[in-house]
Amino acid sequence: MTPEPRTLWARLRARLKSPRRLRFTREGKFFVGITLGVGFAAINTGNNLLYLLLGMLLALIVVSGIMSEVSLRHLTVVRRLPARAQVGRPHVVEIEVFNHKKRVPSYAIEVEDLREGLPADKRCFFLKISPRSAQVAAYRRTPSKRGRDHHTGFRIATRFPFGLFEKSREIPADGELLIYPAVDPVQLPIPVGGRSLGGETTMGRGYGEDHLGLRSMREGEDPRDIHWRKSAAMSQLVIRERAREARPDVNLSLEVRKPKGSSSEWDTQFEKRIREAASRAVAHLRRGDSVTLRTSSGPLVRATRSAGADPILRFLALVAFEETDAETEAKEAAE
Repeated sequence: MTPEPRTLWARLRARLKSPRRLRFTREGKFFVGITLGVGFAAINTGNNLLYLLLGMLLALIVVSGIMSEVSLRHLTVVRRLPARAQVGRPHVVEIEVFNHKKRVPSYAIEVEDLREGLPADKRCFFLKISPRSAQVAAYRRTPSKRGRDHHTGFRIATRFPFGLFEKSREIPADGELLIYPAVDPVQLPIPVGGRSLGGETTMGRGYGEDHLGLRSMREGEDPRDIHWRKSAAMSQLVIRERAREARPDVNLSLEVRKPKGSSSEWDTQFEKRIREAASRAVAHLRRGDSVTLRTSSGPLVRATRSAGADPILRFLALVAFEETDAETEAKEAAE
């Protein structure tokens, strides 16, 4: 099977790509300018002192390149992501750098965490990493968008030893973090008569606060439930039968069908509906209700208080709209 041209081009670019990148700092530009000036002056005048000075300046550039290269060699970077994150809430990402060199430390190492499709905006700085040892640093980030956050690798850079140049190299290291939608505090209506907004409940025998009725006491039952007045009247032990504490099953719906040709305002409202659904689901689960969330296209997810809100929040983090046209909607409505 012949590989796709795009794959071949990507491989070719990867091979031709320089493993190191060199960037002049502000001081480095001045230094190179001075070096060029001294070089022109030495050539024009033939002055031995200028040649000596030029040699010293060039030697500093060579030493800078060698020492920065040594600092960047044999480094391993590991990223530690949290299990989950949420829009609007800061989370911590740990970066660990291990120096595999036997005798030489690495100095002034800066690590940028690269993310797919986004500029590198988070960096960790390591002043010194001793031989055969590791250093750990962390940065905080507050997500602004739900969904999968793809980390693609690291850019390791150093300005050691003189700060004239910044030498860097990139290390591939995939990582993924799931960003949950934001959750706002919601004031739920008080359940009336065992029912809650959008849900139903069933009655049954159990150990709740409500009473179902009276019945004869059986052996081994709790004597604290004995109804003494009724027992005296009937000349036998009678106990109160309690109702089971049953929570309502709350049903939430989410519209995911986007009419063809809709403006960006629809996308904004879609994200707002996701945030509202997440907030209501979490509020109901905290109260002890079971929650079922169903989208307009069919898929659903269910969560209980014992399972927590993770199933619903994960579902909402990954849900996407489906673009439909008027003909499709009319056909489905007819069915």
